[in-house]
Amino acid sequence: MRRIATPANHHRPDAPLGLVGLILMGTSLLFLFFIILAGVSTSTPFNKTYFLRADTSGIDGAHDVSQWTYFYVCGEGNTDCGKATAALPFGHAWNSNANNVPAGIAGSHSGTNNKFYLLSRFGWVFLLLALFFGTLTFFSSFLACCGRLGSAIATFVSFFALLCHAVASSLLTATYALAQKKFKADNRSAKLGTYGLGFLWGSFAALLISVVVFSAGIRKDRSNPSAGGGRGRFWRRKSTRSYEGRRVKDEYS
Repeated sequence: MRRIATPANHHRPDAPLGLVGLILMGTSLLFLFFIILAGVSTSTPFNKTYFLRADTSGIDGAHDVSQWTYFYVCGEGNTDCGKATAALPFGHAWNSNANNVPAGIAGSHSGTNNKFYLLSRFGWVFLLLALFFGTLTFFSSFLACCGRLGSAIATFVSFFALLCHAVASSLLTATYALAQKKFKADNRSAKLGTYGLGFLWGSFAALLISVVVFSAGIRKDRSNPSAGGGRGRFWRRKSTRSYEGRRVKDEYS
């Protein structure tokens, strides 16, 4: 009597992809926490993490040198920071009706014009949303190690995190790049933060790659018959039954 050959067990192909996505999401969140905690501690890299450093001497209520972080406007080296403020408006660095504010920035909306006020506040909010959905994605990454459904959940959540992160990164970069030009036009020194913007776009890049990895986990799991999904198992069972039927027929003929 001939034995029916059974397929050998295979390791799940989605587990390595889920692990890669998990590491990438952890990296993305780590960079975001570097940005959010800037101004809380003076140790490296927090003392070097800011979006913009500018000469604000002579502006009412401002430091001689101001550094804009996520929650604070600080002095040089992220010291002597002001009060932590949610949805930090750009003009929080000086008094509401301060004198000597560079042209193109000054205005009646918390010390700035309407453009800088809205750009800075909406950028702040969308980055917070990116952190929220990114955290959900990190925990759903564990499900991506278990199968196609987990990869689909991780992909769905990470897409929203990516969308919010893209909007936040674009708004914040535009805010401080435009502000740098206005300060320089007013003959004041201004420098974009290498660490702050580097962490911001590094976090976005890690998140973008993780979305691709989670998506690849869905397609690869579907195409592998041993993963338990798709047509592979159905057609294997049908083929096995047909073979058994022919064998029984041959023995009794």
